[in-house]
This record gives sequence, structure tokens and C-alpha cells, in this order.
Amino acid sequence: MDLPLIRLAAVDSTQAFLRRNPQLGFCVVVADRQSEGRGRQGSRWESAAGAGLWMSAALPAPAGVAPGLLLQRAMAAAAGVLDPEGRFLGLKWPNDLVARREGRLVKLGGIIGEQGGDRILLGLGVNLTVAPVIPGRAIPPACLRDLGLEPPPVIDLALLISRFWKNLEQEYQMLFHWPEAGTPIRWEDGQGTCLGWEPDGRLKVTTATGIRRLSAGEVRGLG
Repeated sequence: MDLPLIRLAAVDSTQAFLRRNPQLGFCVVVADRQSEGRGRQGSRWESAAGAGLWMSAALPAPAGVAPGLLLQRAMAAAAGVLDPEGRFLGLKWPNDLVARREGRLVKLGGIIGEQGGDRILLGLGVNLTVAPVIPGRAIPPACLRDLGLEPPPVIDLALLISRFWKNLEQEYQMLFHWPEAGTPIRWEDGQGTCLGWEPDGRLKVTTATGIRRLSAGEVRGLG
């Protein structure tokens, strides 16, 4: 059975709306436009009307799934709906939706999550038909239409994605993960070489001082 769905013409953010309204229980919220959409680490997410999918879902918190892995699985599930043939979309650590275009990574979406009582709140933003112009980004924005993908209506997308999100104990596959083992990378307080993605969602890296396991943050390629 599908979760109840609420569609809003405009809102500050779908995530904030669910946070303010715990009485709604388990449900999905989709907005045509967000005025204060947020990504990871509080970064602003451009959320213009008609440009993308801006949704949040309040779900039962799955037992025994590490927070980082939960977001990775949720994004992988969404990618399977957005790119059902698995031709384009990959996952950039920790949980960004990306693709390879003209030999470089481009970013199409992001996801955030938070615990609220017995609910997990997942917030997803994906550029569907238009990508914002943001100069100076190491990984520039892109949209599904840039890749030749024509998404179905946002309500259909939100319902399909939320169906998969109700089963995040399950693993979902992606076309590729970045960084791959052997990739030189840097992050906020260091640099090294990726050794791989851990089963709990952390990134295993080797540095001049030994092996570390990153649990959050932004990673970029060296060079």
C-alpha cells in the first residue's frame, strides 16, 4: 500500500514541513517549489518550480542499518526509478546522485536524512528538466534531461521511490560508485587513496599516517 501523499505548491522545504508536523505520521510530501531547500551540511539546494523532484518521506526507521548506509541505499533505490535501465546514474560518496558526462562527473541530486521519534525523515532533491547554473563547482550540476532521460510526472516518481524506501533493509545496485578503489582523493582535513566502500557506508582510505574510515564530508579527486 502506498503512503499518503501531500502535494504543496510551495514550501520552505519538504523536510522542514515534515519536521513541523509529526502528527502526519508516515507519509510523502512533494513540493512544486522550495524556497529554502537544503542539501548536505546545510548547503542551499536550488528548487525552482517545474525543474525537479523535491520530496521528503516520513518512514518507520529500519532496524540495524547504519545511517550512512541507509542514505546510500535510499539514493540507489531512487536511481533505479529515475534510470530504470541503469545506463547513466552512479553514486558519489557519501550519497550524491551523479553521472559521467563528457568525461567528468556531474551532479543531479542529493539526499539528507534525520531521525524524529519513531520516524526517519528522508529528503530528496533531483534536477529533472533544468539544472541551476552554479559557477566554480568541481562537480557541476546537471539534470536528467541532459542525459536523454525523460522522467515521468513528479507524483508518479515520488510514489515509486517511496515504495522502495519502505524496504531499505534491502541492498540496491548502482551503475558505478565514485571514488573507486585506487582513486587519489582529498577531503576537509586530509588526502590519500581510496581503498573502497565499507559495508556500513564509510569510505576506507589510506593516508601517509595510516588507514582511516570516513563517515561524512566532501571528497574530491586529486589532480
